[in-house]
Amino acid sequence: MKKLQSGILSEFTGITAMIIGDVMLDRYLFGKIERISPEAPIPIVDLIRNESRLGGAANVALNIKALGAKPILVSMVGKDQRGHELIDMLPQFDIDNSCIAQSSYRPTTVKSRVIASNQQVLRIDDELKQDLNKIESESIIAQYRHLLSTQKIDVIILQDYNKGLLTSANIKDIIAEANRMQIPVTVDPKKQNFWSYSNCNLFKPNLEEVRAVLPFRVDPEITSLDKANEYLKERLNNNITMITLSSKGVYINDGNTSTIYPTTARKIADVCGAGDSVISIASLSLACNHPIEWMGILANLCGGQVCEKVGVVSIDIDQLGEEIEKMQKEKEEKNI
Repeated sequence: MKKLQSGILSEFTGITAMIIGDVMLDRYLFGKIERISPEAPIPIVDLIRNESRLGGAANVALNIKALGAKPILVSMVGKDQRGHELIDMLPQFDIDNSCIAQSSYRPTTVKSRVIASNQQVLRIDDELKQDLNKIESESIIAQYRHLLSTQKIDVIILQDYNKGLLTSANIKDIIAEANRMQIPVTVDPKKQNFWSYSNCNLFKPNLEEVRAVLPFRVDPEITSLDKANEYLKERLNNNITMITLSSKGVYINDGNTSTIYPTTARKIADVCGAGDSVISIASLSLACNHPIEWMGILANLCGGQVCEKVGVVSIDIDQLGEEIEKMQKEKEEKNI
């Protein structure tokens, strides 16, 4: 097998990835803590600055863009000020906002995080989790079918945060149509629709999500994970299982081989957004027909990279290239 080299990142240019899933605004309130409240045993955060970032499936679109590919984001926000803010933010990152619908029946999801001394001390979620109504769901499927008929799509990413955009019915429709057109589908699931993603190409839960739904104990070691993979594939008929293991790396089984790709030591600041980066790089790697080993290595590098930064951030492709070169150099030196 060819060595993994930084030049393979250029292969992502020309790939178009459709992302369908829940989008949200991530608000950050940065401050400092110097005293405890006299009203209750809680810290007082003196606000220094605040900012808004694209979150959820919109952050996956940011990652796809950062990696050099073209994202097409299909989602729905509320017909409210926050929804307008999110829609207006997308073109600032050269992401088309024309496929973001607006609903009069649901608010735009906002997650507000209070950060002090580079640590998250509080998160407030303002959201509605119920499924889209029939008309809203049909509009998403209509948009999806229109895009398939008018654009060349190389991979479809279903990014589920249990906020209601991906329902069991439209998940079935999306995957069936993609399979008919031979477009690979990758999935980052959540518990509510966990078993709805039958016949997808790549299924990427994390270890805690797997533990929550499987009827037996799952440990982060190869024998236990292989057993979990067998159970998942029996229920879902997926081609590739990727289970992220936090600090222990990522497990991948493609039906031929099963491997745990370990992480490298890093200074972790915040795990927010790591899953978004992993599904992004894995999806592009799949679209490029990269070897499974490359997918595992790249997933670890990207997930670890964003964990070094506070808040939800996207992949830095220049840093990724440097880390690939460094890793290969160290491997060659060990073999001398």
